[in-house]
Amino acid sequence: MISAKLGHFLDKPLAPLAKRISINPNALSVLGFLITIAAAVTIPSDPVAGGFLILLGGIFDMLDGIVARANGKSTKFGAFLDSTLDRYSDSFIFLAIVWYFFGNYDLAGILFTIGGLIGTLLISYVRARAEGLGVECRVGLIERPERVVLLAAGCIFGWLSYVVVVLFLFSHITVIQRVLHVYKATKIKFPD
Repeated sequence: MISAKLGHFLDKPLAPLAKRISINPNALSVLGFLITIAAAVTIPSDPVAGGFLILLGGIFDMLDGIVARANGKSTKFGAFLDSTLDRYSDSFIFLAIVWYFFGNYDLAGILFTIGGLIGTLLISYVRARAEGLGVECRVGLIERPERVVLLAAGCIFGWLSYVVVVLFLFSHITVIQRVLHVYKATKIKFPD
């Protein structure tokens, strides 16, 4: 929702900084991924530190695209790599939260987190499949930027039990919204 409405709104204000960054955007993607792995390793024992690492990884995830666009280094492979690493990052964070709930004997937390992970992966799959059919599919309540912010806030402020329920619900609602969008976009219209 945020990314669909605001798009690349930070490109212009951050372009001067991005032009000074000589690091390859793909390296920034990998660095953000490694920070997210550190967050996942940290969450079960220290959710607050893990939440701040999620935010830091999210900053690199945003920065890689801005650097690529500002320096004319956008490539199809870079976009593909970024999306692939995002799926791994999401999965590792959700699995770390499952481990956290497992350590606290919280079965509901485990189930909602697993359900949220499934919804998260389906959001990306449905969009990719739709775009493979030639249908633009950026509709829905929640995308990755919202997930990153919610998961980080849940870890930092101790709201994980609530956040995983919200992510479970919103992710599956988003999947349904996207399926309906593709249905409408591909529905056969018969001539009068």
